[in-house]
Amino acid sequence: MMAKKYPKRRLLVVDRFVNNSDLGKLILRLLVGLLLLFHGIDKLQHGYGFVEQMLVKTGFPGYFSHLVLVGELLAPFFMILGIYTRQAALIQVFVMLMAIFLVHTRELFSVSLHGGYALELQAFYLFGALAVFFLGAGRYNLARGIGPWD
Repeated sequence: MMAKKYPKRRLLVVDRFVNNSDLGKLILRLLVGLLLLFHGIDKLQHGYGFVEQMLVKTGFPGYFSHLVLVGELLAPFFMILGIYTRQAALIQVFVMLMAIFLVHTRELFSVSLHGGYALELQAFYLFGALAVFFLGAGRYNLARGIGPWD
């Protein structure tokens, strides 16, 4: 049985759409940025004093808690827009490492009630931001090369 031949023009359009790594970068940027932005908005609305308490308890200065707003509001906003994308992603990686260290250390090697990894959400944010750091913003961004790492 012979394979069916398709017109080359049709394949080029499909191939161009399917092999669009810039679109993939945009989707990843938007997903990680938007979902983490919700956490920042929640902390802005309901307070983040608990972060200060956890930092002081582990020996860090309490005023570092204000950096949560940078990591969960400003950095995701920049990532969504594609402005200073790699720097924003690196900040998000740091924030997630601190969140895991301060809040979720006991759960590092645990599974949830449904058999999934207990820190799958935190792992998604951490490694999603790390992927954005290594991939960059892609073609669809507002930076247009203003940052050295975009």
